[in-house]
Amino acid sequence: QRVTLAELLVGDGHHRHVTAESLFDAVKAEGASVSLATVYNTLRAFCDAGLLQEVTVDGSKSYFDTNTHDHPHFFWEDEARLTDAPADQLEITRLPDAPAGAEIASVDVVIRLRKK
Repeated sequence: QRVTLAELLVGDGHHRHVTAESLFDAVKAEGASVSLATVYNTLRAFCDAGLLQEVTVDGSKSYFDTNTHDHPHFFWEDEARLTDAPADQLEITRLPDAPAGAEIASVDVVIRLRKK
């Protein structure tokens, strides 16, 4: 089942952003039998192994990105869709100091878009 999920994620060599639900739907469309719980567990295992990056858009929705390099994202609010934003156009010149006893582990940039 994990091999089937991995093939759907990266089998064609293209990066993609998926939710557990969209990957589950893709598996069903392929005719494979996998539970939604297995999809969630596999996505979590792939993240833990460094094969996927989890991008949380709000407290209730996570997307999983096959591109694990640091890069910004566009979140298309009207479509609930996540895409890569051009990293070469992002410039962060200063971050606030971390509180005493803490260090900055990462910075996630999600730029929300809506149609005019």
